[in-house]
Amino acid sequence: MEPRRLHGFDGAQIAVTELGEGRPILLLHGLFSSGEMNWRRYGAAAEIAAAGYRVIMPDFRAHGQSAAPHEAAAYPADVLAMDIEAVIGQLGLPDFDIAGYSMGARTLVRLLARGMRPGKAIISGMGLEGLIGGTQRADFFKRVVNQPDGWPAGSPEAFAAAFMKQNKVDTVAVGHLLNSFVSTPMDVLRGIDTRCLVLCGADDKDNGSAPALALELPNAALVEIAGNHMSAVTKPDFGTAIAAWLGHPL
Repeated sequence: MEPRRLHGFDGAQIAVTELGEGRPILLLHGLFSSGEMNWRRYGAAAEIAAAGYRVIMPDFRAHGQSAAPHEAAAYPADVLAMDIEAVIGQLGLPDFDIAGYSMGARTLVRLLARGMRPGKAIISGMGLEGLIGGTQRADFFKRVVNQPDGWPAGSPEAFAAAFMKQNKVDTVAVGHLLNSFVSTPMDVLRGIDTRCLVLCGADDKDNGSAPALALELPNAALVEIAGNHMSAVTKPDFGTAIAAWLGHPL
């Protein structure tokens, strides 16, 4: 499927793939991933589209088929949120839903913190500590980017490095991107009134506690499925849970 070529906040090219028709929903992928890898490969996008949605999957800058500039100036704080704001403006979406996995979920919360008000939001692969201490998670990935080899077999760093290599990540661009991460203060989280689903693998602790996040958000439901941070997104239950929850009345 050939993507549309839209532009980020500074004109950098952002690749956007669509599937289905109906109410728009943006799906934001995780670090070292892409819309194809995160949302299409294991069927989640197709299941959401089959539920009556126009599924919109941008590739973040430095990922997938989007631009990966090497200049540090191309990665200001909150750059991913700024790019998605620009994409939504170009698509002319007055009303939509939005979902994100891992880094995509962190970006989604930054969008809410910056004032975006979608109909519904799905925060997946994310816990409380990953949002209020998001720069600590970035530091972990900076170590992997700077040292892609030599980690103990089976370690979190080794898994992250293998995923990075599998997806042929531009380490210069992603290195700059990791410096753009912004934590979201607890009082801001507690002020987000958008209807949210917190969706996470039962064994996923990579970004902290999903139940704790659901408790802090004032209008959130929690669903846990089988799997950890790497495997939950590959499960059929992942797309099923999103599609089912989207079908509930506001």
